[in-house]
Amino acid sequence: MELFFELEIVYLIIGAFILTITAIVTTRDFMPKVAFKRGMLGVGGFLTLMISFHFYMTTTRMEGVKEIFNNNETIICENKMRRTISRSVLLSKELGWRLEGDKFKNDGYERDFHTSRCIEFDGIVPK
Repeated sequence: MELFFELEIVYLIIGAFILTITAIVTTRDFMPKVAFKRGMLGVGGFLTLMISFHFYMTTTRMEGVKEIFNNNETIICENKMRRTISRSVLLSKELGWRLEGDKFKNDGYERDFHTSRCIEFDGIVPK
């Protein structure tokens, strides 16, 4: 459950905001009496479905990245600290990276990378 909140807290906050707007709009005088119930169930159900789907896709990708890394292959992670053209970092065991829980760590690098921000690196193939 901790991983769910770690990955989805932003989407839960956005969903709460959307539900608040839905509640305000559906309780206006010009709306039918059943609008609140239908609106909250419809919007709440849609948000629940989308957040659950996002969590499933993210955790599936995370497991794949861990498996690839443990097979001594290279992965690529998004680096939001550096605002340059090259915002990605290549990670592999050969480069001194290790996996601790859901984070990639390296003693020679200033920050860790969460597995949710990484994908498999296929290399650069010239055309």
